Amino acid sequence: MYIHGWQEYQEKAEELYAASPNKTRYCVKWREGKLVLKITDNTTCLKFKTSSSVFLNRFEALNLALIQKMQNRRPPAPQTHLVAASVPATKAESPAPEIPAAAPSSAVPTAGGPAAGGVKKKKPKKKK
Repeated sequence: MYIHGWQEYQEKAEELYAASPNKTRYCVKWREGKLVLKITDNTTCLKFKTSSSVFLNRFEALNLALIQKMQNRRPPAPQTHLVAASVPATKAESPAPEIPAAAPSSAVPTAGGPAAGGVKKKKPKKKK
């Protein structure tokens, strides 16, 4: 069944996955300019269809939430720099500055290598 409201679809999709994570499948399709989302556990099928680009950010957030649940991960906690900035660090506590390592010379593509397009083919001469 198609659900017309995004908030309702997102809540029901997450509930469906939480109820039976081993049976739930999630499918994303792009057809004829329309985004179609489908989540099912073989008894309940929820679909959402839109052609509006407004839903792309919401779709990305739902994907991230479902993938994190499927991987059994929690979203990373936001880092606060205000606490670290308000407490002065002593020389013994301050970390050493990171120096980026130079890339090995074999990792850098050369101008004539495969990354640059390889060897050019010679054009056949025209017959007169």
